[in-house]
Amino acid sequence: MPVVVVESPAKAKTINKYLGSDYTVLASYGHVRDLPPKDGSVDTENGFDMKWEVATESRKHVAAIAEALKSDDALILATDPDREGEAISWHLKEALTKRRSIKKTTDVKRVTFNAITKAAVTEAMANPRDIDVPLVDAYLARRALDYLVGFNLSPVLWRKLPGARSAGRVQSVCLRLIVEREMEIEAFRAREYWSVKAMLSTPRGQEYEARLTVLAGKKLDRYDLENDTQAELAVQAISSRDLTVQSVEAKPGSRNPSAPFMTSTLQQEASRKFGMGARQTMNAAQRLYEAGHITYMRTDGIDMAPEAVDQARAAIKDRYGAEYVPSQARIYKNKAKNAQEAHECIRPTDMAKDAASLKISDADQRKLYDLIWKRTLACQMESARLERTTVDVGSADGQVVMRATGQVVLFDGFLRVYEEGRDDAAVDDDDKRLPQIMQGEKAEKRSITPDQHFTQPPPRYTEATLVKRMEELGIGRPSTYASIITTIQDREYVRKEQNRLIPEDKGRIVTIFLLNFFKRYVEYDFTAALEDELDHVSAGEGDYKELLAKFWRDFSAAISETSDLRITEVLDVLDEALAPQLYPPREDGSDPRVCPKCGLGQLHLKTSRTGGFVGCGNYPECTYTRPIAGEGAEGDERVLGEDQGEEIWLKSGRFGPYVQRGEPTPENKKPPRASLPKAKGDYLPGWSPDDMTLEKAVTLLTLPRVVGMHPEGGEVKSNLGRFGPFIMHQMPDESKPVYVNLKDFQDVFEIGMNRAVELLAEKRANPGRGRGSAAKPLKELGEHPQDGGMIAVMEGRYGPYVKWEKVNATLPKDVEPDAVTMDMAVALIAEKSAKAGAKKKAPAKKAAAKKPAAKKKTAAKKS
Repeated sequence: MPVVVVESPAKAKTINKYLGSDYTVLASYGHVRDLPPKDGSVDTENGFDMKWEVATESRKHVAAIAEALKSDDALILATDPDREGEAISWHLKEALTKRRSIKKTTDVKRVTFNAITKAAVTEAMANPRDIDVPLVDAYLARRALDYLVGFNLSPVLWRKLPGARSAGRVQSVCLRLIVEREMEIEAFRAREYWSVKAMLSTPRGQEYEARLTVLAGKKLDRYDLENDTQAELAVQAISSRDLTVQSVEAKPGSRNPSAPFMTSTLQQEASRKFGMGARQTMNAAQRLYEAGHITYMRTDGIDMAPEAVDQARAAIKDRYGAEYVPSQARIYKNKAKNAQEAHECIRPTDMAKDAASLKISDADQRKLYDLIWKRTLACQMESARLERTTVDVGSADGQVVMRATGQVVLFDGFLRVYEEGRDDAAVDDDDKRLPQIMQGEKAEKRSITPDQHFTQPPPRYTEATLVKRMEELGIGRPSTYASIITTIQDREYVRKEQNRLIPEDKGRIVTIFLLNFFKRYVEYDFTAALEDELDHVSAGEGDYKELLAKFWRDFSAAISETSDLRITEVLDVLDEALAPQLYPPREDGSDPRVCPKCGLGQLHLKTSRTGGFVGCGNYPECTYTRPIAGEGAEGDERVLGEDQGEEIWLKSGRFGPYVQRGEPTPENKKPPRASLPKAKGDYLPGWSPDDMTLEKAVTLLTLPRVVGMHPEGGEVKSNLGRFGPFIMHQMPDESKPVYVNLKDFQDVFEIGMNRAVELLAEKRANPGRGRGSAAKPLKELGEHPQDGGMIAVMEGRYGPYVKWEKVNATLPKDVEPDAVTMDMAVALIAEKSAKAGAKKKAPAKKAAAKKPAAKKKTAAKKS
C-alpha cells in the first residue's frame, strides 16, 4: 500500500481516517534535516553548497518511513501547502534517496490540500504533482541567508558586545522597530492643550454633548487653547451668550466588513481581542487545522474558494435571514506587500458549524475558531447602513460655535456577527446617539466643562501592532512572525509587560551596534527588497545562487571591516550614537557627562554580560553606575548622607526604590539594601522616595532586626513582609518558624522581648483561624433579639467588626469595641444584610448539594 507522509501525528490520524486501510500514513514530525551549527555548512567557495544533517530526533521517523517503503514502492509526500511544506517534502526525498530507500522504480508524488477534509484529501490524491523546484530554491536561499547572517554576525556580537546572544536577518530588523519606538517615546515632550465641552438640552429636556469648534469667529485648531486661562476665557464666552441650533445635517453612510483572515490579520485580531501572543495563536490554529476544522493557517491570501463563498451565503441566510445576504458575493483582493504563493484565506471547513456545535474542549482553540467563523461569515454579509448626524449650535454674533456629532445604525448588517478590533483606539464621538434636535430651536446650557489634555507619545508595540508594521514594510513572512517575536524575547532583547513589547538594554545596544556597523542589513527597504527577490525565485523568475553570491560579496566585506575593531572603539561609537538618550541636558546647565557622584569622572557607556550601563570613568575610585534607559543624567539615585563612615544611597531598581549601605566593592559585592515599604491598606503605610531621609533609611537597613534570644532558645526577629510588619521565631524542636503579624507599623523597629515572647506564646496557644480554631471575641453581646444566634464584637485584620451568623459588619472608625451596644450591633447587621442582598442566598445553594447525607440514608436503609 502507498506510504503517505505528513508532518504531525495528529494530521496523520485525521488523514488516515479519510484514506482508510489502503494507505500507510506516517508523520515526519516536522523538519527532517537542517544545517549543522558549525562553520562550512554553507560553502561560500563552492557555489553555496549546503551540508545537511538529519536531526537526532528525526532519525527514527525517517527509519520508520524507510521500513514502510520496503513493502511498497510508492511514496506520497503530503506535507503543508507552503514553502516550508515543500522543503520538508524535498528533505524527505533527499534523505530517503541517500538511504537507498527510494529506488529508480519508486513512484514519488507530491500532493497538497488546503483543508483536511475528506473532499479536499480525496481530490488532492486524484491530482498529484512533482515537487515544486522553484519553491524549494526559495527555501534554500532563505535558509542559506539566515545561516550566513546568523553564523557570521553572531560571533562579532559575542566578541564586541559581551552579553549579546545573536543576530538574525529578520530578527534584528524586528528588534530595531521596537528599539526605535522606545527612543521616540523617550524623546517625546508632552504638549499641553485644552478643549471645552458643554452639556446642552433641547426645549423638550433631552440632553446632548457638544464641543467648542469656533471661538471669536475663528475655527479652533487642536492647540489653540494652550492653557487654563485661555480655556476659562472660552468658557466665559460660551456662558455669556445664548445658543441656537444653526444647522442639523444628517448624511447616510455605510460600513463594509473586513476581509477574511490571513495569518498576520489573525494574529493581530487574536492579540486585540484575547491578548493571545503570535505563537499561542499559531499553536491553536495548527490544532484546529489538524483536526479538520479550518483551512491552512499559514497564508498571505484572502480569497475564498467559490464553494466556500456559497456555503457562507447559505449559512448567513439560514441563521440571519435573506436581508443579510448581499445580491452579489464579495470578492477580496490581496493588498499586502509581497503576497507569496496564492493560498486561500483562513476559514472554517464547514460554514454551518459554529464553535458551540463543534464542542471544542480547549479554550484557546474554541475562542480562535469562533473568531475565524464569525469573521468569515461577516465578510460575506451585507454592509451596515448608518445615518451620521452633525449639529452646529452657535451664538447670534458668530463668535461661538459648538458641534455635536452622532450616528444611528439603520441596519446592522455584518455588525450583527462581528466587528474588527482596533489598535490603541480612542473613544469616537461619532458612535454616540443624539436626541431629536430641530434647526432654529434654543439650546439650553446645563454645564460647560474645560478639559486639560496632553499630547501622548506613540504607544509601545503590542505583538499585534508589531506584526501589522512588519507586514506593511514587507519584512519577513506571516509564517515567521510568531517565531521571530518569540526569539527576541528568548534572547532577552525584549520583554513583554501588560502585552507591550519593551526593549532591554541589551537589545538596545545590539540595535545601535548594527545600525552603526551593519546599517545596510537592518534597513527596512533592504530587507523588504530581499523578500521581493526571494518571491521572484519562488515564482521561477530568479536564480537563488546568484542572489546568494550578490548578498555574500558585500556582507563578508562588512564582517571583515569590523573584525579588527577593539571593544573600546566600538563602545566609543555607540556612546556617541546614544548620547542624546544617555546624557540629556541638565536643568542647571552643567555638563551632563560629568559624574553626579564624584564630580570628577566622565560618564561612559560600558557593557557587561547582562547588557549595557553607564558608569563613571573614574572607576574603581568611583563606583557610580546607572541603566542606559529610563533615567535622566543624574539617574534615580542620590546620597542621603553618611552613617558609620559609609554612604547611604537611595536608588531605583527593577523592583522599585530601595536604600543601600555603601557601594559594591571587590570585597563586598552585595552591600546591605532594603526596599521601601509599599502601602498596604491601613496597616502598612507606604514610604515615598521623595520623603526619604538618612534617619529613615538607616532604620530601614536594620531589618531584619534581631529582637533578642527567646528564653527557650532561638532568635526572635522582626521584619516587613507582603502583609505588613511581623515577628518570627523557631523553637529548636519546631519544623518551621511561627509568625505573628504586628498591628502597628512602628512595632517592627521598637517591639521588645517581653511583648514579643507574649505574642508568640498566644499564637502557639491559638494557631489561627486558618487552622480550625475560632478567634476569641473582644465582646459578646448575646442572642439576636429577633432571629436568634450569638452577636459578638471581633478583632479583624482591617479593624474590629460585629459578627452574627455569616454577617460581618465593620465598626465605624469613631466607635470603640467596648462602646458597642446590642441596638447598635443589630442596626449594623441589618444595614450590612441589606447591602449584601442576593449574597445571603449562597448558603441555601450549599445546603441543597449535600450529597454525602443522601448516601448515608441509602446505606442505612440497605443495612
